[in-house]
Amino acid sequence: MVMKPDPFFEACDALRAAPPIVLLSPRGRHFEQADALRYAAGTQLTILCGHYKDVDQRVADHLATEEISLGDFVLSGGEPAALAIIDATVRLLPGAMSDHESAYGDSFFDRELSAPSYTRPPVYRGHSVPDVLLSGDHQRIARWRAEEGLRLSRERRLNDRDKGSEQPDESSDE
Repeated sequence: MVMKPDPFFEACDALRAAPPIVLLSPRGRHFEQADALRYAAGTQLTILCGHYKDVDQRVADHLATEEISLGDFVLSGGEPAALAIIDATVRLLPGAMSDHESAYGDSFFDRELSAPSYTRPPVYRGHSVPDVLLSGDHQRIARWRAEEGLRLSRERRLNDRDKGSEQPDESSDE
C-alpha cells in the first residue's frame, strides 16, 4: 500500500510546519550525529513516517525538505526510526542530560567510535581493566582513548562498509 499525499500535506498545513520537514525513507541519506546536532539547535522538527510499502513521491518532492534513512534495511513503518531520531536529538537539548558535557565523549561527536568504557572493580571474574586507565596519567589515558576509538572505528566501521559493497556472485544459479 502506498500512502496518499493528502494526509501529509494537510497535517503539515495544520501544524504550520517549517523546515526541517523530514521524510523517513530507505531512499534517504543515512542519519548521522551531525543531523541530531542540527535538529537540536533548531526550533522545530517535523518527521513524516510512512507505513507499509511507500509514500507518494510528491511528499518527498514537494513537502519534505530532506529524506533520511537509519540504514540499509526496511521497517514496516517509520515510527521506530522516528523514535531513534527523536532520542538522538532530544538528548542534546539543554537540560536533557544532567551533564551535557558528557555528550562530547560520545561516539560520533567530532570522531568515529568512542573507546570502550570500564567501571569498578578493576578486576571482575578474572577480567581486568586496562592498566593505563588505572595509572592516573590523564594524558596517557586520553591518548589510549583516542587510539582505541580509532582502532575500533577502523575494525568495525571500515569492515561494515566493505561488507556493504560486496556484490553477489553473478555466476550463481539463483
